[in-house]
Order: sequence, then C-alpha cells, then structure tokens
Amino acid sequence: MLCKEPAPGYSVGVMKCIWAALLILATAAGAAPDGPVPYGTNAAAGKYYDIRGFSMYCETYGSGRPLLMIHGNGGSIEALRQNIPFFAARYRVIVADSRAQGRSRDNGTALTFEMMADDYAALLDALHIGSADVIGWSDGGITALLLAMRHPEKVIRLAATGANLRPDASAFVPGVWEDDRQVHERDKDKVWRTEKEKNDWKLFILDWTEPNIPSAALRAVQCPALIICGDHDMISLEHTVEIYRSIPHAALWVVPHSGHATLMEHAEEFNRTVDEFFTAANPTGP
Repeated sequence: MLCKEPAPGYSVGVMKCIWAALLILATAAGAAPDGPVPYGTNAAAGKYYDIRGFSMYCETYGSGRPLLMIHGNGGSIEALRQNIPFFAARYRVIVADSRAQGRSRDNGTALTFEMMADDYAALLDALHIGSADVIGWSDGGITALLLAMRHPEKVIRLAATGANLRPDASAFVPGVWEDDRQVHERDKDKVWRTEKEKNDWKLFILDWTEPNIPSAALRAVQCPALIICGDHDMISLEHTVEIYRSIPHAALWVVPHSGHATLMEHAEEFNRTVDEFFTAANPTGP
C-alpha cells in the first residue's frame, strides 16, 4: 500500500505506507523539474467517469493491447510513474485512482475490496474495453485477484505483487500486524471530524478488517497469474506461496533484495519481467 499524508497520530496501513512513501519522495527529489509527465495530474490524459455512485479519475496512455494498473492503499496514479512509460510504449495503459483515493473522492462510509474490483470492471466497461492484462500492487494486487475472481472475462493475465488474503498476523512478517493492532486499539473510539481524517480511517479499517479471501476461492482465477513478492516484503513469503499454490495457472517470482515496493525498488526488472510474462506463448515464472 501507499500513503500520502497520514492523519495526525497514526499512519494509514502503517509499514506499507511508510516504505512506499519514502521511495516516492526519493524518486521525486531526483526528477528533472520540467521533464517528467505529471502522472496523476495530467489533464491531457485524464478524465472523470461516473462509476457506481462516485466519480472515478482515470488516465490513459499508449495504444495496443489494454493493460490496467492498480495502485495501493491511500495512493494514486502517481505511485506507478516508474512503470507507466515502459508499458505505454507497448500497451494501451489504463490507470486510475481507486475509490476514496487520489482524485476519486467518495464520501460513503463503506469500502471493501469487492467494491473496488467491481469499480474497475465498470471502468473497463465505460472505456469499452472487454478485457485487459492487469497489474496490481499491494491493495491493488488484492483488487486484481478479486477482479479475476468476480469478473473473469475482464482479465487476460494478471501480475499481483505484495497481496494478502487475510488481515491477520499469518499474512505478514512479525511486527506488522502487531503495529496495526496497536493503532486500532488506540484510535477505534475516536471521533474523526475532518473529511480527510474520516477517509484516512476508512482506508485503515479496510486493511484492518479485510481482505477475507479463502485460499480455496482462488481456484476461480483461471487466467495465467504471476504472483510476486520481495524477499524482504512485509507480506510473509509463506503467505505469498499460499496464494501462488492456490491459483491453477500461476507462476511465482520472489524478487531478490526487495521490500514491499517491488515495482519501485526494481522498476526496470519488474517492468521487463511482467511484460515477458504477459506476452509469452506459454507463460512461466522468472
């Protein structure tokens, strides 16, 4: 997951947010002031779509075979800026701000991964795209898995990195779940007053209570799937292997020397490897 500005006193998604935010700040600091495309705020590529009760912000780049990219918790299109240019040279890239994140405002109190998977299916319909390859990171990886489960006709092949099936300690390396538990116990009875505070808490509660996907349910993912994690990911290796083993046509890639943000920390290798998986006649893992 990726966070921007946590509400005072807690961080949304705790460790997932901190690691990703530091990486984005580092890459932003080294960028030329007049060079980079303003992914996430690019008026030339962006448009709002009325999707299932809220206005969803989406940008599209490139041409060819459709590729949907899904960011992590509390993030936005900008989180994928190291990946969009590579894929836009080869695909028609569709990248959006998920419900209640980035520019896609949603003041409703409910937020689930199933809702977001259905949102992305509806977005593809709005774009008149029957099916697409899908890349999802962290919460986006969870959404990608659910999109393939709930709308199998929409997903050609998928790559999910840093996803989990359960919101308990078994899915994470030691300390991550315990940190979130402390945040929940401290703040569960607070009355949030600003819209930002309410939204940040909604995003935190999403990851505290979800996802709840039985591993056996992953048999519904019938497309080829590349399941990815870093060898120092906050998602435990055992949990990632469980996801890989539960999907009928899956390959596993454990990225060496990587934390949770595989697609940022090793962007060049990530982009190339996922592209090879998507275009292979008989896809297998790295």
